Amino acid sequence: MSRNKQPEQQPPPVQRLRVRYAKRGRARFTSHRDFSRAFERALVRAEVPMAYSSGFNPHLRISYANASPTGAATEAEYLEIALAAVCDPAAVKAALDEALPPGLDIISVVEGGGPSLTDLLQASRWEVDLVVADPEILAAAVAEFMSRDAVEVSRMTKSGLRTFDARSAVVELTYLGGTTLGLVSIHGTPLVRPDDIVTALRVVAPDLGTDQPPLLARVEQGPLVGGRITDPLA
Repeated sequence: MSRNKQPEQQPPPVQRLRVRYAKRGRARFTSHRDFSRAFERALVRAEVPMAYSSGFNPHLRISYANASPTGAATEAEYLEIALAAVCDPAAVKAALDEALPPGLDIISVVEGGGPSLTDLLQASRWEVDLVVADPEILAAAVAEFMSRDAVEVSRMTKSGLRTFDARSAVVELTYLGGTTLGLVSIHGTPLVRPDDIVTALRVVAPDLGTDQPPLLARVEQGPLVGGRITDPLA
């Protein structure tokens, strides 16, 4: 009787690198799946010696953490790659940045280690630009939202319509002038997104105006220390 063929076991990685990247300009409309494909192609073009998983279908060892939604510009996206050979992080940064399409930009590459990226990415700072008829109503809506103990919103999820408190996730919400808000929010369960905060503002201020989706830009993301977001790669 023949034995079942066992999957090939890959050697363990010898180095882990953490990468901070940005999505700028028209690249903000790149979905996470499309970015993943572009990044894997860039790894090949840059000749980065990637480690592979074991099993019948080995794949590149890449760990993504808390990717921003499609349509959001961002200066603070993170991932980790595992390598089969030791490389200079600066050389990997330069090679990947050259290999990626315009708008998908590598900001920094450092040695990995310590807590996981998922554990480190505790909060985000966003700039949220809304289409509203009267900025004064927007400023008043922010003040009213921050005065509340809770503001419930509903969103359709994979498991159906879910209602949750949007206020509890907000560390800071400020009116920056014009139609722009500054938001600092905690990454909890369920994840309260910036568009959920916009929905909550319309709950507390029904006269806010149009229901067009906001323009989002993630400015930073990382550990929350004393109410401030710090560098997860420090």
